[in-house]
Amino acid sequence: MAVGSSPRAVVADDSHFMRSVISDILEAGGIDVVAVAKNGREAVDAVAETDPDVVTMDVEMPEMNGIEATDRIMSTRPTPILMLSAHTDENADVTFQALEKGAVDFFRKPGGEVSMEMSRMQDQLVDVVESVAAVDPTDSSDVASARTAGSGVDAGGVGTDGTDEAGTGGSATAAATTEYVDDPTVVIGSSTGGPTVVEQVLSDLPLAADLRVLVVQHMPSGFTGRFAERLDARSEYSVREATDGDRIGGGEALIAAGDYHMEVTGYRRGRLRVGLTQDPPVNNVRPAVDVTMETAAERVTGPLAGVILTGMGEDGAAGVRAIHEAGGYTVAQDEATSAVFGMPKRAIETGCVDGVAPVNDVAAAVLDAFEVT
Repeated sequence: MAVGSSPRAVVADDSHFMRSVISDILEAGGIDVVAVAKNGREAVDAVAETDPDVVTMDVEMPEMNGIEATDRIMSTRPTPILMLSAHTDENADVTFQALEKGAVDFFRKPGGEVSMEMSRMQDQLVDVVESVAAVDPTDSSDVASARTAGSGVDAGGVGTDGTDEAGTGGSATAAATTEYVDDPTVVIGSSTGGPTVVEQVLSDLPLAADLRVLVVQHMPSGFTGRFAERLDARSEYSVREATDGDRIGGGEALIAAGDYHMEVTGYRRGRLRVGLTQDPPVNNVRPAVDVTMETAAERVTGPLAGVILTGMGEDGAAGVRAIHEAGGYTVAQDEATSAVFGMPKRAIETGCVDGVAPVNDVAAAVLDAFEVT
C-alpha cells in the first residue's frame, strides 16, 4: 500500500446484508472497497483480479470457507486478511486455524440487532482494517520461515536502537541444565497479529523455568477460552482462562478473559492471585496490558519480567515503565518480526525496555533474565 493512499479492500461474506453493512462502514471510514465476494472462491478470484491491500473474510461461507480461502490466498497472492468471526465455538476454532494459515487478526461480528451493533463498532472496525492493511504479508511469510529455520541473530547481539538482542542458542537444551531464580513471573502483552506469536513464545518457555505466566491478548469475550485451550495443548505449561480470584503457582499460566481487566491482587510464597474487573477500558481496550503489568509491578515481590509483542496502539508502554521501575526485566518484539510495530515501538520509546528481540528469541531473552549467575 502506497504511503498516504487509502487502503483498497475486498469484502467477503455470504450474507448480502453483511456485505453491504461492512462495505458501507469501510467506505465511510475512507477505505476503498474494490470488490465483494459471497464465498471463499469468489474472494480468491477477487484478490487475484484487484490486488487489494486487505481482505475482510467471513469464516463460514458456502463452496469455500474462510480458512480454505485464506490458505489459497496466502499461497498464491499473499494479502493481509482480517477474519470476521461470529461468537460460536466452531467459528472460534476455525478462526484460530485461519490465523495459523496466515490471517493477520480477527474481528468479532456483531449479533442480535446487527446494523445497530455494527454501527457502534464501526470506528473500531475501520481502525483494525487500516492496521491490518499496513502489514506486509511477505515479511510475515519470512517470519514464519524463520521460525522453523531458527534465528540468525547471535546471542548478545545489539539491536538497531542500541538495546541488547538475545539469541536462542539452543535454549530448550540449555534449559534442562540451567538453574533459575525462585518464583519468577512474566507478563506478556499483545494485540494485532499476536495469537500465533504468543503461542510460539509460550511454547518456547520450558517447564524447568517454573514461571508464573500472565497473558493479556486483546481479544473479545468468547474467544479467550478457546485461545487458552490451544495454548495449553501447545506448551508445557498448564494454561487456562482467568477467573476472578484465580491463583497460580510455578508452571501455570492465565489468559486474561475477554472484556475483563486482569489485575494482580495478591502474591505470597510464590503463588499469585488475580482479580477480574469491568472497570472502564484503558487505552480503549479491555483487557488492557497496562492494568495487568502495573498491578504486577505493585504486588509481585519475586523476580518479574514484562514482554510486549506485536500490536497496534500504546497499551503496555505504561506497564513496561512500571515493571522497569520496580526492578523487573522488560523485552519488546522487534520491528522486523512484528505484524504491527505499534505497541513494541511505544514501549521502546519509554526508554524502559531492556532488550529488543525477534519473536523466536523472546523466550530466550526472558529465560536469560531469570538465570542464576
